Amino acid sequence: MKKIIFYLLFILFTVQLQAQTYTLKFKTNKGNFEVMLYDFTTFHRDLILNEIKKGTYKNAEFNRVIKNFVIQGGELDETILKREKKNLSQKPIRLTSEFHSKAFHKIGALGAGHEGNVDKASYLTQIYFVVGKKVTAEELDTLEEKKGIKYTPLQREEYLKNGGLPRLDNEYTVFGEITKGLKKAIKISLAPTDKEDVPTKSIVFDIKVKMKSNHNKYKTSISFGAGFNN
Repeated sequence: MKKIIFYLLFILFTVQLQAQTYTLKFKTNKGNFEVMLYDFTTFHRDLILNEIKKGTYKNAEFNRVIKNFVIQGGELDETILKREKKNLSQKPIRLTSEFHSKAFHKIGALGAGHEGNVDKASYLTQIYFVVGKKVTAEELDTLEEKKGIKYTPLQREEYLKNGGLPRLDNEYTVFGEITKGLKKAIKISLAPTDKEDVPTKSIVFDIKVKMKSNHNKYKTSISFGAGFNN
């Protein structure tokens, strides 16, 4: 009976994910892959759509690459923080975190970076993809106790079967996942880097937006009100 219930929940979970509105096509000089944005992390979904339209991710780079961890793109922490220090009269703007049980750090997950602020609010111009590593049941149990969280049966199943980075859950917002071309992203994570994890040869990417035909064109004017910390 438990197996039947779990199977039905898995089917429901899969159908819900397939119903998402936007797909991003990442074109890189190391291969291409596609990413599904989650409609249930609305602020982060709309933020990246807005930044794509503004040209933020035109000829952008995966500028921090760590094997078995993540590939990071957009602006580096150092670039963002240096710019903010030049204008200390203005409080840094961050996007409020959006944690959801269906959005977790499995392999291929798309997340938003931040500098470790107490609100766990996201940078506006930095993204990463989880490459991850194997995860054991003991590690999940330890993280549950340490972080005071409870992994769902579907999360545990995914982590134990395929791996990921569960220690980042409820620390950084996940708002999408790779649906095609995951091997290309993993290949990027294996690129040679310097001691700062910067690729020795530039890994450049562009993003195009694909939308389901039964939805209206996405809105790209985001108000700096609800969802933003400033």
